[in-house]
Amino acid sequence: MNDYEVKKARAEQLRKELNHHIYRYYIENENDIEDYEYDMLMRELKSIEEEYPELLTADSPTHRVGGTADKNMFSSVTHIVKMESLQDAFDKSEVLDFDRKVKEVCPDATYVVEPKIDGLSVSLEYSNGVISRGSTRGDGVTGEDITANLKTVRSIPLSLKEKLPFIEVRGEVYMPKEKFFEIVKKQELNEEKPFKNPRNAAAGSLRQKDPKITSQRGLDIFVFNIQQIDGKDLQTHKQSLDYIKSLGFKTIPFYNEFDNIDDVIKELDRIGSIRGTLPFDIDGAVIKVNRFDQREKLGSTAKCPKWALAWKYPPEEKQTKLIDIEINVGRTGVLTPTAVFEPVLVAGSTVSRATLHNEDFIKEKGIRIGDTVIIRKAGDIIPEVLEVSKHAESSEPYKMPDVCPSCGEKVTREAGEAAIRCNNPDCPAQLLRMLIHFCSRDAMDIEGLGDANLELLVNEGMLKTAADIYKLDFDRVAEFERLGKKSADNLKKAVEKSKKNDLGKLIFALGIRHIGQKAAKLLADRFQDIDGIISASKDDILSIDGYGEIMAESVVDFFSHPQAIELINDLKSAGLNMRSEKKVIDNRFEGKTFVLTGTLSQFTRTQASEIIETYGGKTSSSVSKKTDFVLAGESAGSKLQKAQDLGVKIISESEFSAMIKA
Repeated sequence: MNDYEVKKARAEQLRKELNHHIYRYYIENENDIEDYEYDMLMRELKSIEEEYPELLTADSPTHRVGGTADKNMFSSVTHIVKMESLQDAFDKSEVLDFDRKVKEVCPDATYVVEPKIDGLSVSLEYSNGVISRGSTRGDGVTGEDITANLKTVRSIPLSLKEKLPFIEVRGEVYMPKEKFFEIVKKQELNEEKPFKNPRNAAAGSLRQKDPKITSQRGLDIFVFNIQQIDGKDLQTHKQSLDYIKSLGFKTIPFYNEFDNIDDVIKELDRIGSIRGTLPFDIDGAVIKVNRFDQREKLGSTAKCPKWALAWKYPPEEKQTKLIDIEINVGRTGVLTPTAVFEPVLVAGSTVSRATLHNEDFIKEKGIRIGDTVIIRKAGDIIPEVLEVSKHAESSEPYKMPDVCPSCGEKVTREAGEAAIRCNNPDCPAQLLRMLIHFCSRDAMDIEGLGDANLELLVNEGMLKTAADIYKLDFDRVAEFERLGKKSADNLKKAVEKSKKNDLGKLIFALGIRHIGQKAAKLLADRFQDIDGIISASKDDILSIDGYGEIMAESVVDFFSHPQAIELINDLKSAGLNMRSEKKVIDNRFEGKTFVLTGTLSQFTRTQASEIIETYGGKTSSSVSKKTDFVLAGESAGSKLQKAQDLGVKIISESEFSAMIKA
């Protein structure tokens, strides 16, 4: 192959890779590679296309600003002013070249330098001083209408301090690091897949169908640009930022003006030196020509303005010595190895620990105690071990323990699983995590028994099983300084209230492996009471639609342990409800499966599901040939299309209402 053919094949490969990552990043809110690696792939493709213009295709990712609006979730918004992306720079020579090109057109140009927040770019529109619409950037031309979700971000003003006829501003919605760590901690505690970084967390939170979920995620925003404005004449970028701050917007945290490029470069270095200490995540810094009239002179390319440049910081990698590997035991008994290494400063903070995930990860990387390893912070946030730089002379391959470090019971690794697990229900290390799950909102929902209070009660020896919650001495609880009588009284009421929960919530609270909320409710509704579940065979459980071999085996295995039966008996004695509260009015929907899609106006999805179940029907999350009805609300997406393709009957809310009134 000649050079052209090699470059052609490489360009095709790069386009495929980049389009995959673009979809994962902007549509699925996930990323399989670091931003720096993505930037390098994009730069390589751009270089090939510049060398061989004939290889530039209409669908090349180099034409794109960002992702595309997801037509299956939110209505489309066409941006009047294109939301452009910025040209990236990774070398100081590129910054100098940018300055040279600017000064050729505008010799007296000055620059504003500001941090580049790593979040989700949005547009906010205000008419007569009141918010009228909020949307995502999308592909720069077409975005998604997410007004309802943006209104839940408390730093976004619903009305401005000055009633301008119209203004459109651009900002970056982000998740503060503190909130990110809080959410990840809960996810890890419940052994859920945690968010990779604050950007993914922010994007996933902002694109929820239910604004209530968005409101709980602690999102914030920095506004950094005016897209359009009526009723005000502004001359410079710095002036515009000062002005929008006066309107009530939360502007970019700091922005400084510089007369020459040498001082600009010094500011880039300064921001880079403090990025790890900031309470929010940044992926670079932005250099902008300050005067608007000069920006007009400079103009834009098809993709990027010529008056701005994004400086990207490479991920910081450090070497350190691996001192030890600690084993932590989770709520469900999973043994998680954690690297303990000599403290090292990475991305602005000192780190000394990082998860090693599981046995396979350690083997794949060849990690041994005593090795010199290379670490970095994924997304500048979470420490991770990249690779082994050098094996210690006396080091040996690491072997996971054969017994639980907490209780000494033999551990097992099931076929097809990466996790090594302790199956002893009395394992002390599992106790606190189990109790936290038991008391959580989706389980028994005992307000007042959060992480800290549960840890206090466990340390005081007052809680050894979940049943002990219902035997608490509340007079003694009131004596603890951090609680007091009022908190103890409120806690007592919450504990009593939890006794009335439906059996489905209790089943979920027990923390049975592979059994989530929906599966727990299905189990409770099928067998009606706890004794029916305990005596059920594997085949009995497999008869439940939605249950597979692994789930059924997990339920049977859980209730085969004497400790589990003892716990159930103690909870019975404490007066907890052991029956399903499912009420069946009649069986008009018996044997019928419904799928709900789109936004319902007369019911919440939970209400609609409960109504279907009271008439003997069931709901499913996916459309198949076995689906009887698809209840479609507004903005119904891919499920509606699939139903049409399969010939499944589609009903409206009014038709559904008629069915339940008949």
